[in-house]
Amino acid sequence: MYLVLLTALGVGGATVFGSVLGFLCKRVTERFSDVVLSLAAGVMLAAAVIGLILPSLEGGGGWWVSIVGIFAGALCLTLADKLLPFLRPHCGAGRSGVLLFVAAIAIHNLPEGIAAGVGFGVGDVSGALVIAGSIALQNIPEGMVIVAPMLASGISPRRTFLVALFTGAIEVVGTFVGYFAVQVAVAMLPFALGFAGGTMLYVIGDEMIPQAHAQGKGYTASYALLVGFCLALALNLLLS
Repeated sequence: MYLVLLTALGVGGATVFGSVLGFLCKRVTERFSDVVLSLAAGVMLAAAVIGLILPSLEGGGGWWVSIVGIFAGALCLTLADKLLPFLRPHCGAGRSGVLLFVAAIAIHNLPEGIAAGVGFGVGDVSGALVIAGSIALQNIPEGMVIVAPMLASGISPRRTFLVALFTGAIEVVGTFVGYFAVQVAVAMLPFALGFAGGTMLYVIGDEMIPQAHAQGKGYTASYALLVGFCLALALNLLLS
């Protein structure tokens, strides 16, 4: 439990750490953001497959349970994305885009935290650490990029930091939700692993890879993804 707590704080704290870097750096270069994002996507991709989806297939629930779980996880985030526009009328006119962007990050942080917690719930500590590490790596540039638009929209530095803190705290909650959910419902384990893997695959395919390639630095981003993928493979072998 102590390790789960430390990991949860580390995963959530990575967003806060990134926001602090955002305050210090003021502006993150596009090339740096693309490389880090692609590196994180590669690590997350390997972590999702090795740490979640493959154990789900080996869990004895049948391959179809794993596939249903993967699509359920992706569908959960798709529905969250569809619901976000309904928040627009409640946002200030000049800040609606920024607040929706932050809300999207917060919504996606919950299942990411669940993915980290599920790994610990299974008892696969090495796999869980790789998953948590990949999520934390992704959260650092994510925390950095939310600072500038919020400050530019007129939100005070104090509120900006509190919002970043809130998005990180959601991931801490998600980690414990995933951990205890698996502990309580062992029969749901293959589905839970597939669900967590599906959410990670969705985030990678829907957000991280397109965003990393949006600035035209395709080769750099692609090789950074491969490096991240191989890094996660190496870590998994070293920790296992």
